[in-house]
Amino acid sequence: MGDRGTSNHSEVTYFILIGFRVRPELHILLFLLFLLVYAMILLGNVGMMTIIMTDPQLNTPMYFFLGNLSFIDLFYSSVIAPKAMINFWSESKSISFVGCLIQFFLFALFIVTEGFLLAAMAYDRFIAICNPLLYSVQMSTRLCIQLVAGSYFCGCISSVLQTGMTFTLPFCASRAIDHFYCDTRPLQRISCSDLFIYRMVSFSLSGIIIMPTIIVIIISYMYIVSTVLKIRSSEGRKKAFSTCSSHLGVVGVLYGAVFFMYLTPDRFPELSKVASLCYTLVTPMLNPLIYSLRNKDVKEALKKLLEKRNTIV
Repeated sequence: MGDRGTSNHSEVTYFILIGFRVRPELHILLFLLFLLVYAMILLGNVGMMTIIMTDPQLNTPMYFFLGNLSFIDLFYSSVIAPKAMINFWSESKSISFVGCLIQFFLFALFIVTEGFLLAAMAYDRFIAICNPLLYSVQMSTRLCIQLVAGSYFCGCISSVLQTGMTFTLPFCASRAIDHFYCDTRPLQRISCSDLFIYRMVSFSLSGIIIMPTIIVIIISYMYIVSTVLKIRSSEGRKKAFSTCSSHLGVVGVLYGAVFFMYLTPDRFPELSKVASLCYTLVTPMLNPLIYSLRNKDVKEALKKLLEKRNTIV
């Protein structure tokens, strides 16, 4: 295996997730921090989905997309957080080869799906503000379902390709992954093959995935800003911008963290881990807060849900 320096991926049965290079006594603090953040992710995203499904007034394309965003945030954080928390207590910190592959595949699937979903949400806001009279016709239930299904399809295709390329690499430098989950760059470090072609293909694939979503978001908001600036009343402009501010906040947090992560030099693995925390745990935690705190409809729906519950009790 990696111990002999001559093994390949077929002989590797498990990896070691090193996690954060801190003193052992700080692992308890990290465990509690991860537990707190993960509890907030569960509460926020399950709560958001519950509110959207139970309030008839939120039966609109915007909230259909938002419900799916909460679902994705919930599941891709669940791929990472529980295993990381287990490893804080474990001495071996091992993950099986198959477990690592599954974690990699699911995380890649959900994170790419979220990117496409955010692009679909930008298009939804573009239609709502720039063509409000045709909104109900253009953003039909069928189109919304197709956009969400297409997001998952693109995420799945991307994940299959990324997982296939990564886990066919020969791993012979070590079995120790210098990260708290199975990610592309830490796995590249323990491969003994020439990674030039792999990195070029991976970079090209990432560009094909990311660029269309960014282009859709940018063009949508260029039209939105142009339309909003033509609104004469300041109240009308404020209302139009408020419907987009939450989405822009989510886009900024996710893409900012991803770009920071992959533009950070690979020689700073600890910095990469901190950046990874932003889009694996912080973003799923913040998304429900951003939408609930800045969205009047969500706050009213939550208030009605709590009043209904108090009445039943």
